[in-house]
Amino acid sequence: MNDINDINDIVSGIMAVAAREPGRTAIVDGRSREIAYGELARRVSAVRDAMGGPAPEGRGRPGSGAGPENGERAEGRTRRGSGMRPGDGVLFAVRPGVDAVTLALGAVAAGGTLVLADPGLAPDVLAARMAATRPAWVVSESLLHTLSGPLRSLARRRGLLLPDLANPLPGHPVRHLYAGPWLPGVPRGALRLSRILRSSGGPTGPAGRGGRGGRGGEAAGREAGPATGPAAYGTDPDQPAAVIFTSGTTARPRGVVHTRGSLAAGLEMFRSVFPLGPGDVVHTDQLMLGLPALLAGATWSLPGGGDLAAELAARRATHTFAVPVHLDRLLRETPRLPATLRYLLLGAAPAPPGVLRRAIEAGPEVLSVYAMTEALPIAIASAREKLAQDGGDLLGVPLPGVGVRIAEDGELFVSGPHLAQRYLGEEPLREIATGDLVRLEGDRLVLLGRKKDMILRDGVNIYPGLYESGVAALPGVAEAAIVGLPDPETGDEEVVLAVVPADGYDEGLLRRALPEIVDAAALPDRIEPLDAFPRSGRADKLDRAALRDLVARRA
Repeated sequence: MNDINDINDIVSGIMAVAAREPGRTAIVDGRSREIAYGELARRVSAVRDAMGGPAPEGRGRPGSGAGPENGERAEGRTRRGSGMRPGDGVLFAVRPGVDAVTLALGAVAAGGTLVLADPGLAPDVLAARMAATRPAWVVSESLLHTLSGPLRSLARRRGLLLPDLANPLPGHPVRHLYAGPWLPGVPRGALRLSRILRSSGGPTGPAGRGGRGGRGGEAAGREAGPATGPAAYGTDPDQPAAVIFTSGTTARPRGVVHTRGSLAAGLEMFRSVFPLGPGDVVHTDQLMLGLPALLAGATWSLPGGGDLAAELAARRATHTFAVPVHLDRLLRETPRLPATLRYLLLGAAPAPPGVLRRAIEAGPEVLSVYAMTEALPIAIASAREKLAQDGGDLLGVPLPGVGVRIAEDGELFVSGPHLAQRYLGEEPLREIATGDLVRLEGDRLVLLGRKKDMILRDGVNIYPGLYESGVAALPGVAEAAIVGLPDPETGDEEVVLAVVPADGYDEGLLRRALPEIVDAAALPDRIEPLDAFPRSGRADKLDRAALRDLVARRA
């Protein structure tokens, strides 16, 4: 395993693996088609050159040599004169798959900064983000061009809100590269991925024919084409690689700027926690687990949209990732997971004790990841450690290289090589305020709750996270959350314990058990049983604001 400081750039790190193991399977797509590392490197190189990135010394960009058509040679000369400038924004709208990995790595290798398109945003929010990033390129799928153009009205009626991919920032010219067949809405002059790959010499489909280290993969890895060694991709760790929007206002959207180096450092931290290497199969659509697989020479298996347990078995997956609420649904239907699965990572939201227990019983080692967009990851704890924790939610020991500081009010601040470079338009970051209140037990971080979720009653600060996991572990309770409802006259807060009952729920028994778990000053004023908690976002996180509104209406 490489030391965290050995790989300081995400692109050249993956290409170094391709140079060593060209015939090994890098990716299995949703339809179980495989692509070897050598073929992946060739495709990334072709995209890098097509977008005008720096060509390796002694090599020309596509179009400088013999291509299959004169028209494509002319297109190559045009690209060479109007290529990517370092730091150019790349509006990225490609669904998870081989093409998405190829295009993302190729765009970053060319010097671009990915700006992830987030469907479902209000038009004014989208406009503000486009104005802040001013993308010079749009990399998308032809289908999404159709849905954001000719079929825009139909897409909106179905709840799909996309930026105008053909013209994301009126008055600001952009260049286009698209995957898939030509469809109405694709802008005139857009570069087509399949043509770029064909002109560089090699397969053009979503995946090559290579197997896991088989002869087909080796052949694909040895195809003639652009230079693919790690030195061909630049090694500037400070180059911005992605802008990820997390919050902010319409007038001032807040985007987190990660560099090639900060992403590589975070991915290496993941690898420092659990064994991952050649022969392992990581089944996920999450970049922050799939990319470490590629850095380690493992196989990234992309879901096909079918039954997860069946896919894990068919792909002989060794690692996977799940959001707790989704895992809960899976384990209710499939209590035992395939024997090949060694590691199950949980993240994006706290996992109730019941879900942790079922995950452990399902077979694999279960690890809970504590992270934030600005610092990926921070700490990891096993499910068994979390269940054994008495008071608060165990986050774990900070990972090697992660710096932590606890302020006087208990808020956790984080620093390290994986820290984002800055917020868009702001000064460089030295550390980041997490908004989480924690305490240290030895060298382990224990979460007390979100700073904004603290409740004030009778002059006492109440931290919901200190008690919620303990309440949720009681018989008859599936989930528990504590919220405060402020009195408009006094400012004091009513403390409400909301629970989702499980089999055997009895409110009287619950009330008698609470004093053993909850400090006297934090005991709830009332208990509200609910059918389910309101959730939001892709990770189905608990929506505390909506929960407050719900229990307030039931008062």
